[in-house]
Amino acid sequence: MKKTFILFCILNFSILISSAQKKPVDENTKPPAPLNRMVITDTAVVTKNEVTIKGQRISYTATAGTMPVWDDAGKAIAGVFYTYYERSDIKDRATRPLIISFNGGPGTPSVWMEIGYTGPRILNVDDEGFPVQPYGVRENPNSILDVADIVYVDPVNTGFSRAISKDIPGSTFFGVNEDVKYLAEWINTFVTRKNRWASPKFLIGESYGTTRVSGLALELQNAQWMYLNGVILVSPTELGIQRGGPVDEALHLPYYAATAWFHKALSADLQQKDLTNILPEVEDFTINQLIPALAKGASITDEQKKAIAEKMSHYSGLSEKVILQHNLDIPTSFFWKELLRDKGFTVGRLDSRYRGIDREDAGDGPDYNAELTSWLHAFTPAINIYLREDLNYKTDLKYNMFGSVWPWDNSNDNTGENLRQAIAQNPFLHLMIQSGYYDGACDYFNAKYSLWQLDPSGRLKDRLSWHGFRSGHMMYLRKDDLAAANDQLREFIKNALPKPGEAAKY
Repeated sequence: MKKTFILFCILNFSILISSAQKKPVDENTKPPAPLNRMVITDTAVVTKNEVTIKGQRISYTATAGTMPVWDDAGKAIAGVFYTYYERSDIKDRATRPLIISFNGGPGTPSVWMEIGYTGPRILNVDDEGFPVQPYGVRENPNSILDVADIVYVDPVNTGFSRAISKDIPGSTFFGVNEDVKYLAEWINTFVTRKNRWASPKFLIGESYGTTRVSGLALELQNAQWMYLNGVILVSPTELGIQRGGPVDEALHLPYYAATAWFHKALSADLQQKDLTNILPEVEDFTINQLIPALAKGASITDEQKKAIAEKMSHYSGLSEKVILQHNLDIPTSFFWKELLRDKGFTVGRLDSRYRGIDREDAGDGPDYNAELTSWLHAFTPAINIYLREDLNYKTDLKYNMFGSVWPWDNSNDNTGENLRQAIAQNPFLHLMIQSGYYDGACDYFNAKYSLWQLDPSGRLKDRLSWHGFRSGHMMYLRKDDLAAANDQLREFIKNALPKPGEAAKY
């Protein structure tokens, strides 16, 4: 039976709260009004539990709570919610890695990787990641808690994180650079309070979280003087790395081929091959033929254009006619609608293994994202059950699966270059990218392209790696990929740790 230890420290509110009821700090103090949806900036609820990972029974402490975001005057302006997992039998944390985990959106919390990927509890889904009932969580036998402590962080307006007042401008938090700045300050507070300055540190981000952690890698070095051992990008965005015109139009084709292969929409000669045997051929065509053809535009002959369209049709499962109608540039939304149109289905944006049903077969894009609807179906009840009942975090605040962070300032996004600078400046810093072949939002070939452009000199390549999986944006929802991806994380963490006495120098 797990024991629950509760400590609530509330800055700017003279309140002490137990898990069962709210009491005044001083008996002579008037009792406060019920918390209801009050934003509290500094809280901690501690529970103890165990999990079996790789056959080993591991005890751990989980802390669910909030820590403040401070303004320049030292005043708390927001409470950022986090869950922190520490293995209990570690005496010396100076050599114990700390993983700092973010998701994306940019308006989503860290729920996805916490109970979908790396945490000690994982949500109930089938082996391919589809929802099942009853909702809830179970032990995660693949969690990386055996090799590292983990903190999952929810930026402002995601999860239970909130600004303390509506008078605080959203522009304080909602932008590429604003996001990085306040979260770097918050990480400093967290690392200081938890006595983790000596620990090797890693950032992991998914989707927009990859933009976030790429920017944080340099911000932590330059503004907080905190140096990392590793950054992991799961289903990365473009990271502010410029691409446009023919390059942007062409890079989706390998993803189209992977999706068509999965749905058995390719010709027999391709369909009988394994996916990973097809994709290098498609990638080569994309780089060496499609991009040049698109760059030439109207200057290519009709015969040349038709030859390119035939090849694209062969690899994408779409007809040559619709490809020519689009001048060789197939929008992703059209692909999701068109590929299975004659079968009455659409395919998912973030994971094209998922199929949807639209009101009508006509149209240029799906009515809804079949995969995201499925994931919300599974994750939303599970995280509310887990935080409120298992981790005993009591609040009437709604857990924002998607919180409002708009308008979001995307200007001056140099996060890819920032990450390159951080790696160049820090000889200990390693980078790993994980991508799903069926992800149409942050597709795998764009991730490869980003990796190539991140290090154009090639001088950092011995510390950079990329890995692909036979699933989508959240590749870990597929049982086989969950195990393989976590094992990759273990190996990456191990390889990014220096030998005793090894110096950080070139």
